[in-house]
Amino acid sequence: MNNLAQPITPRFLFRFTLPNVIMMVFNALYVIVDGVFVSNFVGTNALSAVNIAYPMQSAVLAMAIMLATGGSAVAAKQMGQGNAEKARNTFSLLIATGLIIGLLIGAITLLCTSSLVVFLGANDAIYGYCYDYLHMLGYFFPLSMLQIMFQFLFVTAGRPTLGLVSIAMGGLSNIVLDYVFIVQLNMGIMGAGLATGVGFTLPALFGLVYFAVSRQGALWFVRPSWDGASIIKACTNGASEMVSNLAICVSTLLFNLLMMHHVGEDGVAAITIVLYAQFLFNAVYFGYCGGMAPLVSYNYGAGDTGHLKQLYTMSLRFVLTSSLVTTVVAFASAGTVATLFASASQEVYDLTVTGLHLFAVGFLFMGYNLFASNFFTALSNGKVSATLSFIRTIVLIVGALIVMPHLWGVMGIWLALPTAEALSTMISWVHFKKYQSQYGY
Repeated sequence: MNNLAQPITPRFLFRFTLPNVIMMVFNALYVIVDGVFVSNFVGTNALSAVNIAYPMQSAVLAMAIMLATGGSAVAAKQMGQGNAEKARNTFSLLIATGLIIGLLIGAITLLCTSSLVVFLGANDAIYGYCYDYLHMLGYFFPLSMLQIMFQFLFVTAGRPTLGLVSIAMGGLSNIVLDYVFIVQLNMGIMGAGLATGVGFTLPALFGLVYFAVSRQGALWFVRPSWDGASIIKACTNGASEMVSNLAICVSTLLFNLLMMHHVGEDGVAAITIVLYAQFLFNAVYFGYCGGMAPLVSYNYGAGDTGHLKQLYTMSLRFVLTSSLVTTVVAFASAGTVATLFASASQEVYDLTVTGLHLFAVGFLFMGYNLFASNFFTALSNGKVSATLSFIRTIVLIVGALIVMPHLWGVMGIWLALPTAEALSTMISWVHFKKYQSQYGY
């Protein structure tokens, strides 16, 4: 029986989405461990360099998530309509498209590393770290593109546990190689980049081999025939997730530039640590939404409004409850998080604790906003999803980062995100109410 076609119960929804939640949490933990190694064995300036280079990684993430989430909705809807062969063709085209885009971004990064590092805000103190780290990652961006797409498409194929296995494989190798390259071989920031690259490579190869040889899931590779309509639909449908992640590029760049201006390298290190924490706490929402979305798309394609209503109600309860828990945990653990990267005697420590306490307020609203965008993407309503993401990320978050630091300095930097998320929640609620009768949730 197709896993996507099963009755929607709390037990089933929990079991279906749990592997994706664990996968995203593990992925976040691996990224954080990478930062811990860099901060403790290379230095906080090197940690700042990692965050300076992050917008390029975020650009890869944006394109991959656009194709994966938008394409997942298209393929799952096609399966719900009984068009399994068309879904496999769409899937195969998506992977080929993602690989080409990854190669282009990698080539641009390798050819323009020096200019990119300067544009992203590196000063003389951290330029060398930024250059070495970003140049190393450039070689692995095509594989990064594939491993991100496979994380989502394993769920669409009805094999979420395999997605967890693949990300665990990559993450564990990243941790082990961080120790080998940074601590044992003294490769510094280049070792961190190489370990991260290998962590991209293993899940990408795992996905390529699995979908090439296995016929157990709902999707596998076929010789694709060109279907421009499906690719365009995938891109437009996933545009909201692309906008969100491109906005992360812009907001990270703004965070770095503002902190460098107001505080210096220690400020960039502090915002890096806080963004790591945000990545970890958001991983629960990203994982749940990624696991829930194919179920929404499949039942929407099958015209089962009863299941859609159950998915909406259960998901809303989960998001609201986990948001409260996440906020409390983030606030309470601020000191512990800061200690992982810096000693209590360093300015970075104090900046991080203050920043995470203020950032934690935004976690009350963030899950609801992410759920709204992903839910409409799963319903193949890319227009609404993109509108929500654009308002939340470009208009509100980026706008707050431009305006609030002029009014309140460093405090304005920390409060920009919570303010934007709170305002975005009201807009998400209005759109849920507006389209409730149309979709029957």
